[in-house]
Amino acid sequence: MTEEITGVGAGAPKKSGRRADGPGLAARSTPYLLLLPAIAATLVLLGWPLLKTVVVSFQNLNKRQFIQHLTEWNGFENYTDQLGNSEFWTITLRTVVFTVVNVVLIMVIGSLIGLLLERLGKRMRLMLSISLILAWAMPVVAATTVYQWLFDQNFGVVNWFLDQLGWHSMAHFNWTSGQYSTFFVIILLIVWQSVPFVAFNMYAGLTTIPKELYEAARMDGAGSTKIFGAVIFPIMKPFFLATTFLEVIWVFKAFTQVYLINKGGPDGLTRTLPVHAFLEGIGAQRFGAGSAIAVLTILMLGALMAYYFRIILKQEDEL
Repeated sequence: MTEEITGVGAGAPKKSGRRADGPGLAARSTPYLLLLPAIAATLVLLGWPLLKTVVVSFQNLNKRQFIQHLTEWNGFENYTDQLGNSEFWTITLRTVVFTVVNVVLIMVIGSLIGLLLERLGKRMRLMLSISLILAWAMPVVAATTVYQWLFDQNFGVVNWFLDQLGWHSMAHFNWTSGQYSTFFVIILLIVWQSVPFVAFNMYAGLTTIPKELYEAARMDGAGSTKIFGAVIFPIMKPFFLATTFLEVIWVFKAFTQVYLINKGGPDGLTRTLPVHAFLEGIGAQRFGAGSAIAVLTILMLGALMAYYFRIILKQEDEL
């Protein structure tokens, strides 16, 4: 009787050292251990260069100091020079407008292609998907080189095609001779490369919407526009927010396309903030000023990220 009450008899189970209310320490720490390699790589490849950029932004580091290995601290002088420079604010405004135009075009065209993928048959969907993947997978430098060939002044296919259509004045048109024509080529390139990402994400999201919702909307007399506004958009709103935010970051920091097309020209009229930071830092060998511009660009992107996370947290609270 005593053994049954106390549970210490021969048949009583032995107590285990493991807690009964949850997993052990090793199981709880495993996810964090798996993240350590990615965190270490991020700190080495991104954190250290960022730290060095911030440090250099507080220095007067030009060609002379760089050759003689001199360290001349000048505090916030690089930042005050840029913030008090009208050219910096002109380039900032140009970068914002450039980003808005690109993101609007990317989201609209990508969403329309995503809707088209959802409605096409298997064969046509496969052909369109392969075309999108080829555009998406092409390296940025290779894609930019192709566009330089397409819009070449003397041998470009675009000029030849426009000439064949009757616009003979375009036969030898120099697309990089003006601000708007140069931006047209750059925007066309960036949109062409970015649309597949939006289209595939849009199509993936559409496949999760039950068909019954479409049928119910059609029975109520809703057309395509009404179905998009009342059924698709409310369900896909998180997708639109996340994708728009990612595209804003992608376009705002775009460097390769802008620089390779015309190096920010003509006369610096197509400079954006990343190109401006590079040309001031590496091109003019004013490394302190270039680093300050880069840090200011990062701070602007950080402000956008904070605003985005605020929207996400607000949506979670509403749910």
